[in-house]
Amino acid sequence: MRLLLLLLLTMLGQGALAAIDVYQFDTEEQETRFRVLTEELRCPKCQNQSIADSDAGIAQDMRERVARMIREGHDDQAIVDYFVDRYGDFVSYRPPVNAQTLVLWLGPAILLLLGGGTIVILIRRASRRVEDDEQ
Repeated sequence: MRLLLLLLLTMLGQGALAAIDVYQFDTEEQETRFRVLTEELRCPKCQNQSIADSDAGIAQDMRERVARMIREGHDDQAIVDYFVDRYGDFVSYRPPVNAQTLVLWLGPAILLLLGGGTIVILIRRASRRVEDDEQ
């Protein structure tokens, strides 16, 4: 029983250690760029998490790639372009405005206008019914 408990605790401890990524950078600016970039890139597997927050294997690979590209001297736009080329505009939390992402940019405004218009029409119809009933 003790052996099983010891084995279980050892396995839990390794899982906790595996979740911590440590990246070495030459300057503090590179580390800051790493944090910003990993917050701006979306995990392709988790979809609602940045690669900084995700525990998915692909997010870990992406974090390693970002760190490597920063150390190699790539600028931020080149790094984002690399991931957009590989995974599409979806990987960016700030996708560019183009034909493929137009629904993402205009969709919420269109839905808001349709919802607001529907509410206005329903209120007007209800007030007309009240006026007709009063006459």
